Amino acid sequence: MPKSFPAAELEAVAGAAPVERRRVPSAGYGTNSAHWRVELADGRRAFVKVALDDTAAEWLRQEHRVYSAVEAPFIPELVGWHDGEQTLLAIADLSEAYWPPPWLPGQIDAVRAALDELHTTSPPRDLPPIAAEREWLNGWELVAEDAEALFSTGLCSQPWLEAALPSLLETGRTCVLEGEAFLHLDVRSDNLCLRQGRAVLVDWNLAHVGNPLLDIVAWLPSLKLEGGPDPWELVPDSQGFAALLAGFFASRAGLPPPPTAPRVREFQRRQAEVALPWAARELGLPPP
Repeated sequence: MPKSFPAAELEAVAGAAPVERRRVPSAGYGTNSAHWRVELADGRRAFVKVALDDTAAEWLRQEHRVYSAVEAPFIPELVGWHDGEQTLLAIADLSEAYWPPPWLPGQIDAVRAALDELHTTSPPRDLPPIAAEREWLNGWELVAEDAEALFSTGLCSQPWLEAALPSLLETGRTCVLEGEAFLHLDVRSDNLCLRQGRAVLVDWNLAHVGNPLLDIVAWLPSLKLEGGPDPWELVPDSQGFAALLAGFFASRAGLPPPPTAPRVREFQRRQAEVALPWAARELGLPPP
């Protein structure tokens, strides 16, 4: 926990003193940052994140790189930034926006429209290419080395994996990650809201450049879990990304949870329950 709320640091970077604040829990899966909703003396309201460890501090630096370079309807306004003894990021408060689920009519289309706008926006300088992260993304390589953690989840049987793994490995190795589009890469309901009919994305620490289809495909398993359509109804041809994504989730779902994300493995398992059948369907494999 931070020793205290960094009121002086926030005032220095926001240009107004905080007059009210309320600690709020994280809506996501990490526990290594502290969050507050704050009212400033000039009437603005802000959402403030303070890093609790070095990993979270680096994530906030990566987010700040995006917030400081991009002004668009799909991203909240930057209120302030401080990187010293404590690392602090303040953005416009979105608590009065609509946060799905449930998904209301037109909202999936609004997210697609925001992603289309994102993918045609010039990215901040020096964002890394997602193609350089293929080894991290392609979890089938890890499964090929040791499948016991995957089998422990019950997501598939050993005979199914033995038959399917060659196709899954090859697809993960060859799907086209390269591209120049600005990617968010963590699109899901706890990282987006709807404001005046438009989707707004938060949590930009995974931003990269690459193939824009990956951003959409990576969102669809969690959308399905929240009552959305089958992924292939929105993306009839994932161009191999369904298999890549299934490997990412399947290779991690049976591992011990990280200390700062105790709930993430269960969420990865549930997303794999969607992504694996999608990949099998697309590759002409039997269901797992």
